[in-house]
Amino acid sequence: MNSTWFITGTSSGFGRLLTEKLLARGDRVAATLRKPGALDDLKATHGDRLWITTMDLTDTASLRRSVDAAFAALGRIDVVVNNAGYGLFGTAEEVTDEQIRDVLETNLIGSIQVIRAAIPKLRDQGGGRIVQVSSEGGQIAYPNFSLYHASKWGIEGFVESVLQEVKSFGIEFLIVEPGPSKTDFGKGLVRPEPMAIYDDTPAGELRRGIDSGAFTLRGNPEKMVDSMIETIDATVMPRRLTLGGDAYAHVDAGLSARLDELRAQRDIAYAADDAA
Repeated sequence: MNSTWFITGTSSGFGRLLTEKLLARGDRVAATLRKPGALDDLKATHGDRLWITTMDLTDTASLRRSVDAAFAALGRIDVVVNNAGYGLFGTAEEVTDEQIRDVLETNLIGSIQVIRAAIPKLRDQGGGRIVQVSSEGGQIAYPNFSLYHASKWGIEGFVESVLQEVKSFGIEFLIVEPGPSKTDFGKGLVRPEPMAIYDDTPAGELRRGIDSGAFTLRGNPEKMVDSMIETIDATVMPRRLTLGGDAYAHVDAGLSARLDELRAQRDIAYAADDAA
């Protein structure tokens, strides 16, 4: 049985691949992008099964109109995929106020508003699934990505709460956490002017590693998207889907270290309670 999807950020990367693969198997897709024309080739091939609209995640009124129009045009939408976003690469001191606003308004507030707009539609139709594309950076952190991590840790916390609020309406959530992959994410990083004071710090070391191309990107976007589709199609979805061996290793190490630290504080935690 074919499904109908609403996907943000479809002009490139995971959004484009997901759209291509779903259309190829006969599904319908409502695709959003910031600049028109990027999906003209798919529209010419798949016709009415691809519905396209421009949408700016930082414009909540426009965003809501796009979600409303997609449901009105296609009727039932089975899966809403929050994929659009971008990266900001620089230390907390280096990034500008405008860059901070942009990354949080896009990755965090924009994603929140898509979910808020979709919930009543999915509830009225008896349920559906919402997929939030996050990152391994929603569970762990690297220097130079502090604001990007703020957006990803923030949206994951939001989803953790909302999924409990709407579960009884038949609305399910999946958080997808890809690791480094061979997409254009790195090329699209917004980068403030670097400060020399950070050259001999972990931030400077990471910056040099990225600029030199020393980091090997093992993640295969095609395989990652195939795993996403397979997981979303399954009768039972996990709460999170980590993609890529590097992501798995990094998240496993990060969560294990946090759990070890928590358990070491058990007696301190319980000592802060009133006596029974």
